[in-house]
Amino acid sequence: MPSSTSAPHVLVQPDAAALGAAAANAVAAALREALDRQPTVRVAFAAAPSQQPTLAALAAQPGIDWRRITAFHLDEYLGLGPLAPERFGVWLSRTFFDRVPLGAVHLIETGPDPERCARSYAELLAQAPLDVVCLGIGVNGHLAFNDPPVADFHDPADVKTVELDEVCRRQQVDDGSFATLADVPRRAVTLTVPRLLAAERLFCMVTGAHKRDAVRRALLDPVGEPCPATALRTHPDCTVFLDRAAASALPPEVVRGG
Repeated sequence: MPSSTSAPHVLVQPDAAALGAAAANAVAAALREALDRQPTVRVAFAAAPSQQPTLAALAAQPGIDWRRITAFHLDEYLGLGPLAPERFGVWLSRTFFDRVPLGAVHLIETGPDPERCARSYAELLAQAPLDVVCLGIGVNGHLAFNDPPVADFHDPADVKTVELDEVCRRQQVDDGSFATLADVPRRAVTLTVPRLLAAERLFCMVTGAHKRDAVRRALLDPVGEPCPATALRTHPDCTVFLDRAAASALPPEVVRGG
């Protein structure tokens, strides 16, 4: 991971719908640019309610040859059935992957051997660089499922199995994905922080007042594993889209565009 830091381009929109439209415009432009210069493009997507406005608007964007795009996703629960609606692969398929004619979709198929799953997914990712990653920030500052206790900015792995911390698991209940904390799996497979940052371009979408402290920490705290999202500040091409609620704890000088 790069050792230097840079200021992400922070764009604040009035609400989640406006954020989704603005972020989709930016992601679509990046995809068209990449498609103009290379035969195929590889994109990894986060799965979370905060991503839905962007994905809905992105699916409606014109002028993208989806047949030349290969899709991945960032993480997946362990211990859920293959068709469980809470699975991120199932959610992304329903929300986005099934709505555009993608050339290929690589879901994280956890199966009975999580370590083998992590190795297999890492091998798929290693076949070519990721051009774009669309991600969010968790209430504990996580990126994908790199929670503070397990995040490693110098992780030698590209994909790994992790234990989810309670703050992360509670967020899944608060987001409406699970009825109770006991229903939320305790383990998951995730792309690591260095693997996320290896992508050419990052687009980070965050909505809601419940994320304002995590956003403030991500953009202002010292870069380090206690707030994994601070790693975004080491990437040379990262754009952060916030709605006003998520941006409400930021000082004005952090916001560079609107």
